[in-house]
Amino acid sequence: MSTDDSPDFDAIDQEIRINELRETVREVTGEEMTVWENPDTPPEIAEQFWSNVLAYETAGQTTHYRQLQEDGIDLPQPDELDDAALTAKLWEVIHALARRNVFMSPTDHWSDRELYEHLVDDTLHEITADFPPDSGWNCHIDFLSGGSDEDNELYLKYYADDEWRTQWHEDFPEDRIPPHVDPPYDRDRSLPKSTDDDEP
Repeated sequence: MSTDDSPDFDAIDQEIRINELRETVREVTGEEMTVWENPDTPPEIAEQFWSNVLAYETAGQTTHYRQLQEDGIDLPQPDELDDAALTAKLWEVIHALARRNVFMSPTDHWSDRELYEHLVDDTLHEITADFPPDSGWNCHIDFLSGGSDEDNELYLKYYADDEWRTQWHEDFPEDRIPPHVDPPYDRDRSLPKSTDDDEP
C-alpha cells in the first residue's frame, strides 16, 4: 500500500541516470563541462540534454563530402558541368544532404553555380560529427553566420527585415547599412527543411 510519503523510485532512478550521464560526459571529455542548469528544468529535459551531449561527444568525425560519397553521390567539379547538369546535380546534393538531416540557408543571393561551388570547394569539406541518418540530430548550414563583414553585409542587404536593420544600426551605429535589395534568386523556399522548423 502506497502513501504520499512513499519514495518516488522512478524519479530517483532518473536522477541517478542524469548523474551518470554527467559523469560519463566528464570522463569522455576529460574535463568538467561548464553548463548552467536551471534548477527548475524538468528531469526528462535534463536527461535528454545530457544524452544529447554524450552522443555528440562520442560521435566520430567526418565531412559531409565523405558522407555523400559513402551514399554513392558523385561530386564532379563545377567546371565539368554545363548549367543544366549543374542545377540537377545541385538539387541531388541538396536532397541527399537532407536525407542525412543536413539543411542549409540562406542561399538566394547565389546562383546555382555559385552555391554548388561553395559546397563542393569548401562547405562540404568542413569537419562535422558523424551521426547516422536515423540519429535524430540535425545539422544546419548557415552560409551567413560566420560573422565576417562580408557575411553581415550580405545578410543586411538581402535578408534582414526593417526591425533587424534598425536594431543593427542601434547596436553598431558606425556600420553602413546597405539599401535593401531583393535576392536575385528564389531557391530558399524550396529547400528541404527540418521538422524542427515547423515548431512554433
